Amino acid sequence: MAMQEAHVEKREVSEEFKRGLGTRREVLGDAYVDRSIGKATEFSWVMQEVATEWCWDYTWNRPDLDRRARSILNLGMLAALNRPTEFKTHVRGGLNNGLTVAEIREICVQISTYCGVPAGLDAFRLAEEVLKEVGSD
Repeated sequence: MAMQEAHVEKREVSEEFKRGLGTRREVLGDAYVDRSIGKATEFSWVMQEVATEWCWDYTWNRPDLDRRARSILNLGMLAALNRPTEFKTHVRGGLNNGLTVAEIREICVQISTYCGVPAGLDAFRLAEEVLKEVGSD
Protein backbone atom coordinates (compact mmCIF):
# COMPACT_ATOMS: atom_id res chain seq x y z
CA MET A 1 0.00 0.00 0.00
CA ALA A 2 2.82 2.44 0.78
CA MET A 3 4.13 2.40 -2.79
CA GLN A 4 0.72 3.15 -4.26
CA GLU A 5 -0.01 5.85 -1.71
CA ALA A 6 3.35 7.43 -2.49
CA HIS A 7 2.28 7.42 -6.14
CA VAL A 8 -0.79 9.43 -5.18
CA GLU A 9 1.08 11.66 -2.77
CA LYS A 10 3.46 12.79 -5.54
CA ARG A 11 0.50 14.44 -7.18
CA GLU A 12 -1.69 17.20 -5.99
CA VAL A 13 -5.14 15.70 -5.59
CA SER A 14 -8.46 17.40 -5.04
CA GLU A 15 -10.70 17.07 -2.02
CA GLU A 16 -13.14 15.21 -4.30
CA PHE A 17 -10.39 12.71 -5.11
CA LYS A 18 -9.61 12.19 -1.42
CA ARG A 19 -13.29 11.61 -0.54
CA GLY A 20 -13.79 9.38 -3.58
CA LEU A 21 -10.68 7.37 -2.77
CA GLY A 22 -12.09 6.65 0.69
CA THR A 23 -15.39 5.48 -0.76
CA ARG A 24 -13.65 3.44 -3.45
CA ARG A 25 -11.56 1.69 -0.80
CA GLU A 26 -14.62 0.96 1.38
CA VAL A 27 -16.54 -0.58 -1.52
CA LEU A 28 -13.81 -2.33 -3.52
CA GLY A 29 -11.14 -2.92 -0.89
CA ASP A 30 -7.61 -1.65 -0.50
CA ALA A 31 -5.98 -4.36 -2.63
CA TYR A 32 -8.08 -3.57 -5.71
CA VAL A 33 -7.66 0.19 -5.36
CA ASP A 34 -3.92 -0.13 -4.73
CA ARG A 35 -3.53 -2.23 -7.90
CA SER A 36 -5.54 0.26 -9.96
CA ILE A 37 -3.64 3.27 -8.73
CA GLY A 38 -0.32 1.44 -8.85
CA LYS A 39 -0.79 0.62 -12.55
CA ALA A 40 -1.56 4.21 -13.50
CA THR A 41 0.98 5.91 -15.74
CA GLU A 42 1.50 9.57 -16.51
CA PHE A 43 -0.72 9.01 -19.54
CA SER A 44 -3.52 7.17 -17.73
CA TRP A 45 -3.50 9.01 -14.39
CA VAL A 46 -6.27 11.33 -15.58
CA MET A 47 -8.62 8.32 -15.76
CA GLN A 48 -7.90 7.55 -12.10
CA GLU A 49 -8.87 11.13 -11.31
CA VAL A 50 -12.06 10.93 -13.38
CA ALA A 51 -13.14 7.58 -11.93
CA THR A 52 -12.30 8.53 -8.35
CA GLU A 53 -13.75 12.05 -8.37
CA TRP A 54 -16.76 11.55 -10.62
CA CYS A 55 -17.80 7.98 -9.91
CA TRP A 56 -16.63 7.44 -6.36
CA ASP A 57 -17.20 10.90 -4.91
CA TYR A 58 -19.80 12.71 -6.98
CA THR A 59 -22.02 9.68 -7.70
CA TRP A 60 -21.41 7.14 -4.92
CA ASN A 61 -21.50 9.76 -2.17
CA ARG A 62 -24.86 11.27 -3.17
CA PRO A 63 -27.39 10.87 -0.35
CA ASP A 64 -30.56 9.53 -1.95
CA LEU A 65 -29.44 5.97 -2.82
CA ASP A 66 -27.50 3.77 -0.46
CA ARG A 67 -24.44 1.80 -1.55
CA ARG A 68 -26.38 -1.45 -1.67
CA ALA A 69 -28.84 0.00 -4.20
CA ARG A 70 -25.98 1.46 -6.25
CA SER A 71 -24.34 -1.98 -6.34
CA ILE A 72 -27.53 -3.56 -7.66
CA LEU A 73 -27.81 -0.90 -10.37
CA ASN A 74 -24.16 -1.26 -11.34
CA LEU A 75 -24.42 -5.01 -11.75
CA GLY A 76 -27.39 -4.66 -14.10
CA MET A 77 -25.80 -1.88 -16.14
CA LEU A 78 -22.40 -3.57 -16.39
CA ALA A 79 -24.01 -6.81 -17.56
CA ALA A 80 -26.07 -4.93 -20.16
CA LEU A 81 -22.95 -3.14 -21.37
CA ASN A 82 -20.94 -6.39 -21.49
CA ARG A 83 -18.22 -5.15 -19.14
CA PRO A 84 -17.07 -8.42 -17.49
CA THR A 85 -14.05 -7.05 -15.65
CA GLU A 86 -16.06 -4.28 -14.02
CA PHE A 87 -18.95 -6.70 -13.39
CA LYS A 88 -16.66 -8.93 -11.33
CA THR A 89 -15.29 -5.91 -9.49
CA HIS A 90 -18.81 -4.85 -8.57
CA VAL A 91 -19.84 -8.34 -7.46
CA ARG A 92 -17.08 -7.96 -4.86
CA GLY A 93 -18.25 -4.45 -4.12
CA GLY A 94 -21.84 -5.65 -3.80
CA LEU A 95 -20.78 -8.22 -1.22
CA ASN A 96 -18.94 -5.46 0.67
CA ASN A 97 -22.11 -3.36 0.46
CA GLY A 98 -24.25 -6.06 2.04
CA LEU A 99 -25.62 -8.02 -0.92
CA THR A 100 -26.14 -11.69 -0.15
CA VAL A 101 -25.28 -14.57 -2.45
CA ALA A 102 -29.03 -15.17 -2.91
CA GLU A 103 -29.54 -11.54 -3.95
CA ILE A 104 -26.64 -11.71 -6.42
CA ARG A 105 -28.23 -14.85 -7.90
CA GLU A 106 -31.56 -13.01 -8.28
CA ILE A 107 -29.79 -10.05 -9.90
CA CYS A 108 -28.33 -12.51 -12.43
CA VAL A 109 -31.82 -13.90 -13.09
CA GLN A 110 -33.08 -10.35 -13.66
CA ILE A 111 -30.17 -9.71 -16.01
CA SER A 112 -31.10 -12.86 -17.95
CA THR A 113 -34.67 -11.68 -18.34
CA TYR A 114 -33.99 -8.09 -19.35
CA CYS A 115 -30.57 -8.30 -21.05
CA GLY A 116 -30.93 -11.73 -22.63
CA VAL A 117 -29.88 -15.25 -21.75
CA PRO A 118 -26.29 -14.86 -23.07
CA ALA A 119 -25.76 -11.85 -20.78
CA GLY A 120 -27.33 -13.81 -17.93
CA LEU A 121 -25.11 -16.83 -18.53
CA ASP A 122 -22.06 -14.55 -18.42
CA ALA A 123 -23.34 -12.85 -15.28
CA PHE A 124 -23.82 -16.17 -13.51
CA ARG A 125 -20.38 -17.40 -14.61
CA LEU A 126 -18.61 -14.20 -13.59
CA ALA A 127 -20.44 -13.92 -10.27
CA GLU A 128 -19.65 -17.54 -9.46
CA GLU A 129 -15.94 -16.93 -10.17
CA VAL A 130 -15.92 -14.09 -7.66
CA LEU A 131 -17.95 -16.01 -5.09
CA LYS A 132 -15.46 -18.89 -5.26
CA GLU A 133 -12.51 -16.48 -4.98
CA VAL A 134 -13.94 -14.88 -1.84
CA GLY A 135 -15.19 -18.15 -0.36
CA SER A 136 -18.90 -17.27 -0.56
CA ASP A 137 -19.97 -20.00 -3.00
